[in-house]
Amino acid sequence: MLSNKPCGIIFVVEDDEFIQDLMKRYLSSLDVEIFFAADGIEAVKKYIRLLESNKRPDIVIMDINLPGKDGIEVTKDILFIDPDAVIYGFTAFYGTDKAEKLKDAGARKIIPRSVGFATFRKIIEDALAEQVVMQ
Repeated sequence: MLSNKPCGIIFVVEDDEFIQDLMKRYLSSLDVEIFFAADGIEAVKKYIRLLESNKRPDIVIMDINLPGKDGIEVTKDILFIDPDAVIYGFTAFYGTDKAEKLKDAGARKIIPRSVGFATFRKIIEDALAEQVVMQ
């Protein structure tokens, strides 16, 4: 019997609704459950709620510039709550000091927005597959 249960959980922290919509379109075909937060403060609260409801994200996709609290601080907060969290930056600030600070805060990878959404989808698909192998 086939299960309709998603194969993974992705938590996207992104304030731009247009980018959220594009991510949803490109990632939904990966058979994942996708949750969104539009600002840094909401992101930390929602991450805690996801953990409490046994929906620990397999991957967190983090923007850098966010209202309330930037992605660098949110990354630190999430990793304080869940040291094994897998966080990938997806930003237009690739190659900048901000991107380096996000990596220093604990993001495993920084993906430049310039790769486009099809390539972004493939990177996330590969990362999810790697997570399954490691479990």
